Amino acid sequence: MSAVKELLSEYIQNTERVFAEMKLSPDAVHVDREKARDIVDMAKRYLEDAKYYRDRKQFETGLASVAYGEGLLDALRLLGIAEFQWPQKK
Repeated sequence: MSAVKELLSEYIQNTERVFAEMKLSPDAVHVDREKARDIVDMAKRYLEDAKYYRDRKQFETGLASVAYGEGLLDALRLLGIAEFQWPQKK
């Protein structure tokens, strides 16, 4: 398996795990909850795009997609809008 393909698979698994465990914080910075959900939905679409590109062996594009989604999730977490932890590297 190529290094990019392995990295893409790892990012996809980590992002799926975050979506499964993430909670939107009720005590977050004042942000419209619907807008926060819109950002979560956008990050989910980037994850789905990454899987699409992975399945078509376009690993670089897939990696870019999942990394962008991770960035959105990190922004929500850093603002205190979402609660989750990224899985630790093995």
